[in-house]
Amino acid sequence: MSRKLFLISGNICGDRVRIGRALQKPPMTQEDLARKINLMGEEITPLIISRIEKKQRHVCDAELKILAKALGVSMEWLCGEDDDLTI
Repeated sequence: MSRKLFLISGNICGDRVRIGRALQKPPMTQEDLARKINLMGEEITPLIISRIEKKQRHVCDAELKILAKALGVSMEWLCGEDDDLTI
């Protein structure tokens, strides 16, 4: 019998990552976001961002923090707990 590793399927930030990219001036592609995160010293690929946005991949706390920083939003906003876009 297999055990579920996570209590929820998908993630809670995928939609907000996509929205956060779209709100950038100019809008940011998945490739742009991956490049920005890589320049910040973390490794992420456009495929990972795509899987996060499609809720096919869980996001750890360190990834949530770097996504928020790269998008200029708070971690709370990415999790849908806050509608204020300021950090």
